[in-house]
Amino acid sequence: MPLTASDVDRFEASRPRLEAIAYRLLGSAEEAEDAVQETFLRWQAADVGRIEVPEAWLTKVLTNLCLNQLTSARARRETYVGQWLPEPLFAGDPMLGPADTAEQRESVSYAVLTLMERLSPNERAVYVLREAFDCPHREIAEILDITEAASQQILHRAKKHLADGRTRTEIDGAAARRIVEEFLAAATSGRIEPLVRLLTEDAVSIADGGGKVPARAKAFEGAVAVAKFLRGLFKPGEAKRALAGGTPEVYAWTANGGPAVVAVVDGRVIGIMCLEVTAEGIAAFRNQVNPDKLERATAHWAATDHGEPLFSVF
Repeated sequence: MPLTASDVDRFEASRPRLEAIAYRLLGSAEEAEDAVQETFLRWQAADVGRIEVPEAWLTKVLTNLCLNQLTSARARRETYVGQWLPEPLFAGDPMLGPADTAEQRESVSYAVLTLMERLSPNERAVYVLREAFDCPHREIAEILDITEAASQQILHRAKKHLADGRTRTEIDGAAARRIVEEFLAAATSGRIEPLVRLLTEDAVSIADGGGKVPARAKAFEGAVAVAKFLRGLFKPGEAKRALAGGTPEVYAWTANGGPAVVAVVDGRVIGIMCLEVTAEGIAAFRNQVNPDKLERATAHWAATDHGEPLFSVF
């Protein structure tokens, strides 16, 4: 039976929530959009007049599609070139979803999205549905075909796995900009000492080039090693300009709720460096330079008043 205009409107009203769930589950905006579109096709084929709670039905279909995707993604990532990092999203992107509570903001932070790769698909689903969307365990149990007790146990395990990572410090947009500006001043000073002072002793730097942009397969570890790498990264050079396709303009911005350095060439975002800030200093730099994972950011950037760059590099 064809969908009525009302049926389509009902789905579209749920689309933002579905996209936000899918992005948290998959760590990819493109894959999230595909999962939501497949959910619409399932909605189109269903007898929607007999669906009592459309939002619950749509959430179950979407979640199970994402679980299947996560299972196949694990196999694909075994052959992924270099480090795999999630796709970062700029502040204001609707796919980031709700950010009213600390739990919601934490669940979409870049650090936690990266750490969620440690979780099993079910652990990831329970964590996202409960922490970010406040779904009751009864509803989660129905979605995943498990018991409420099992849902509670899975959430406990997921939180424990994530707690083994770092505790993130919440900061506002103004503070994020100050942190980025201070970091960039140190990184462009030509000396490693100012950088080392900003970092935790066990700081790390990871980059995802996806085999399309040169990126070191192994993370830099330790404050001195990371500082030396960053000093070199921001040192001008003709080879770097050629690789970037021009002279990048550098901005202090916010991605996934945290401070970020954004490099732009001719309106195209070529890199997003997400900083993980703790009370002890900057603990991690996660650098997304895979062009496939920067397309949405570039589109969002073009529609945003981002002001003047801090400086041009390379």
